[in-house]
Amino acid sequence: MRIKLNSIFVDNQDKALRFYTEVLGFKKSKEIPVGEFRWLTLVSPHGHADVELSLEPNANPASKTFQDELFRQGIPITAFEVDDIHAEHARLKKHGVAFTMEPTEAGEVTVAIFADTCGNLIQLYQPKP
Repeated sequence: MRIKLNSIFVDNQDKALRFYTEVLGFKKSKEIPVGEFRWLTLVSPHGHADVELSLEPNANPASKTFQDELFRQGIPITAFEVDDIHAEHARLKKHGVAFTMEPTEAGEVTVAIFADTCGNLIQLYQPKP
């Protein structure tokens, strides 16, 4: 058993695709029409090419409620590992990314949290050497 796909809900697939590719630096992997939406996946240029992130439309009221409540409570929907959290934080701030938590020491990791403009909070983390 292995993880190949992680899905997050987004309020707009086009806006999410722009943010996740142009700002975060992911690469589009698949874009397949499925009715009014798309099967839209991304990969990291610095990770395994077969591990994908799916940008799922939050058209279902249950997913919208889940997404809104996580955001309201300050809970990230997922986390991405970075090599240098301070450099990544500075790079994203230059792109106008809004952080709800600046880089903060948390035991064996340093973490930061930002809003992805699509209804989610995302955690960045850097393990300590």
